[in-house]
Amino acid sequence: MILKALCEYLDRERIRYTIISHSPAFTAQEIAAASHVSGRELAKTVILLLDGELAMAVLPASFRVDLEMLGELTGADRVELAAEADFRARFPGCETGAMPPFGNLFDLPVHVADELADDEFIAFNAGSHTELIQMRYRDFERLVQPRVLGFAHAAR
Repeated sequence: MILKALCEYLDRERIRYTIISHSPAFTAQEIAAASHVSGRELAKTVILLLDGELAMAVLPASFRVDLEMLGELTGADRVELAAEADFRARFPGCETGAMPPFGNLFDLPVHVADELADDEFIAFNAGSHTELIQMRYRDFERLVQPRVLGFAHAAR
């Protein structure tokens, strides 16, 4: 599955990481609780359409995407959440909703919320609803080269 490919990629790049296995969990809050990772360090991947083109937004699990702000910051006239049908085929080997935030591996631009960029470590779904990868944020940033923007706000 995708976990093996991710690990091979990280190993080739000489990145230190940890695999965290947990019981099946589907929401960011469930994943954080099952894996004992704080909601601030847990990065969730949201797939969006920016002017009709797929893109990733990566933000702390306890935050929400401000679509209007993201549009202003990226210059997109239209920003909307992508439907599963829009992106499912783009992530072979991934369970829907468990896509890792490596847009560079899926030919997608990645926008990271500035709140997440402040963390030393991040953890994220590794293609399934039972496994996370935890690594240093600076290593993730070096590999993915995301745009870091202020487009997220704390969920209420």
